[in-house]
Order: sequence, then C-alpha cells, then structure tokens
Amino acid sequence: MKETFVLQFGGKDTTKDELKNTAKKIFTDAGNKVSDIKKLDLYVQPENGKVYYVINEDFKGDFDL
Repeated sequence: MKETFVLQFGGKDTTKDELKNTAKKIFTDAGNKVSDIKKLDLYVQPENGKVYYVINEDFKGDFDL
C-alpha cells in the first residue's frame, strides 16, 4: 500500500516524515542517538503553528510547524 500524508495549513505544506525527522534531529542534537528512540509521539496543532513531541515518554518539547 502506498501512503501519502501532507498537512496543508496557512499556505505551508509538510509531511509526516518531515515532522518525524525534525523531532529526531532535536533529540540527536541533545546528545542522544536515533537508535535510542523506542517511541515517538507527535501532536500537531495547526491553529497555533506548533508540533509537540514526546520521545520515549520523557523527552518532550515543541517546534514550529
């Protein structure tokens, strides 16, 4: 099955993979390894232009959409 997911809001486009990669980059920039990720949750709130992430249930934060 081929899957396409594109979030379009406010004249911007982003994909699920772009959001995941941004969260992973923040995690690795903090000194962690991608291989340490066991669980990644993303919460997208287009109305305020934010993506909230939780990695391994304890590494939390947000970034701009």
